[in-house]
Amino acid sequence: MAARDPEATKARIFEAAVAEFARHGIAGARIDRIAAEARANKQLIYAYYGNKGELFASVLEKKMLDLAISVPVDPDDIEGWIDRLLDYHAAHPELLRLLFWEGMEYGTAELPHEAERQAHYARKVAAVRDGQERGVITDAIPAPDLLFLLVAMANWAVVVPQMKRILVGGGDDDADRLRDSIKQAARRIVDR
Repeated sequence: MAARDPEATKARIFEAAVAEFARHGIAGARIDRIAAEARANKQLIYAYYGNKGELFASVLEKKMLDLAISVPVDPDDIEGWIDRLLDYHAAHPELLRLLFWEGMEYGTAELPHEAERQAHYARKVAAVRDGQERGVITDAIPAPDLLFLLVAMANWAVVVPQMKRILVGGGDDDADRLRDSIKQAARRIVDR
């Protein structure tokens, strides 16, 4: 009989949950599909994560932490940060899908683990505010609003790829042109 490896099982559950939630959202996701994909039983998933909502919150929290570590906000190099953010989301489109599903399903209602989410964003806003206080980016727009606008510009094409294809085009040249336009718009928004 093979030895059990709880960490490997948790990792398989996590990856299966990311794919399931990104594909189907919270309401449409099924624990039995996650269990089958992860080669784990449903009871183990509930034991590790609690209910489906808690599993989703845990998945999203870990994916957002990975983004925060991989692509920290850099007010000293907005164009470079936008490039890194675009590259990250191209390589990991599931994070924006998870956020989109969360928005559709929760709307403006309080989120599970909202205090942790607020702390996550507070650190990003603090980085923008620091750049404003040092005079490297504009302070004409409040730091939270400025961060929201920059993230929205960088993320929207991944969230609605059909709209990007229809408006901008679907070719590599179109994607390169859009990237340059996003960076130019970001530069203009933060310019002092």
